[in-house]
Amino acid sequence: MRRRDFLVASGATVLAASEAGTAALSAEAAAAAALPRGTAEHVIMLWMGGGQSQVDTWDQKRVTKDGRKDPGSAYPGISTAIPEVEICEHLAEMAPRMDRCVPIRSVHHEVIDEHGAAAYRMHVGRPVSGTVVYPSIASIVSAMKGPGSDLMPSYVLMGQPSAGRNPGFLGAEHGPLVVTSTAAGPRGLVRPERISDARAARRAAMLQDTQDAFLEASGDDQRVAGDIAAARAGFRLAGPDFLGSFDLEREPADLRERYGDEFGQRCLLARRLVERGCRFVEVSYDLNFKNGTGWDTHNEGQQGQHLLIQSVDRAMSTLLDDLEAKQILDKTLIVVSGEFGRPSSFDSQGGRGHQGKAFSVVLAGGGLRTGQAVGTTDELCNEIVEQPVSVPDLFATILAAVGCDPAETLYAGNRPVPATDRGVPIPQLFG
Repeated sequence: MRRRDFLVASGATVLAASEAGTAALSAEAAAAAALPRGTAEHVIMLWMGGGQSQVDTWDQKRVTKDGRKDPGSAYPGISTAIPEVEICEHLAEMAPRMDRCVPIRSVHHEVIDEHGAAAYRMHVGRPVSGTVVYPSIASIVSAMKGPGSDLMPSYVLMGQPSAGRNPGFLGAEHGPLVVTSTAAGPRGLVRPERISDARAARRAAMLQDTQDAFLEASGDDQRVAGDIAAARAGFRLAGPDFLGSFDLEREPADLRERYGDEFGQRCLLARRLVERGCRFVEVSYDLNFKNGTGWDTHNEGQQGQHLLIQSVDRAMSTLLDDLEAKQILDKTLIVVSGEFGRPSSFDSQGGRGHQGKAFSVVLAGGGLRTGQAVGTTDELCNEIVEQPVSVPDLFATILAAVGCDPAETLYAGNRPVPATDRGVPIPQLFG
């Protein structure tokens, strides 16, 4: 081949490869652009620890005859604002407000017997790994959305911390600020009265010098940088903007009364926190709030379950109204979830076991196309009949609702990790 012919042939090959590469990039960009994106700015997760029974709340079935041998829902159903969708009679306040909600009745995973493993799955979206410490969905939202305010934490947890609620490889700056009491607020942020402003300033300057020197000595290690960023954020949070959020007495007395018990007061605090810029607030329904077992209704735990349902009904319906009155319901996605559901059959003492193969998660607000139900289960919720939703799909929907790309790549060191485990947003909730 002559040199001229060789150059012409080589140029044609390079041009073809370039065009193919450009076409591939264009297709990838088009696919990314086609992904649904919502407009929410904040998430409030109402965590039903122990495993809320979906057939006694959001996925109504025929009522049991005896509550022991005959399977079925424990309580009669009532009509809702969603046509042909019934929920439990103890959710009477939520029933007319279901047009702001989407009950997803076909969530599933394979974890059954272990509460900790199932709770980890419903916070992280993946099984435990021996090589990567994955972040919680709250930490992912914090990292992908960025801070809503420099004076507020991105992620607040009202309840007890656990492995699944941690930031994993995203670092301490995306970890939770833990609150165990709405009255006491977060521990360790209030300066003792004996420490004057001048003394506090001297301490802060010394600490900053030490942190800067340690970071430099570490070679600007990102883990060290994250820890230092989290520590410095703690000092900013000691100011009135954040600590003032816990002064619920500033709210009208009738509104505080409408929210009800301690769980309701946590929901009120969650509204105050997202209103001021928090990205993600988890409100846990503690085991000792009503019946001593929480939603883990084995044996006699089932007998007082209606008290828990009524508590959630009061708090959640008031939260929806309150967010709507503040004109931030469309900007705030509410997620009602537990680690798994419970079967329609009963154990020997009239309680219910665990069920991961079909259970319900409720979404509300967040600018979604609400007023519809997603997924269908069979007559006793033993199997999913229509539109199964995996935990990665649920997480992809949450991320898409807050305007993030569920397929975006995060990095554990140099290792690329997709934000979700191949999750796909529920399409009918967008657009």
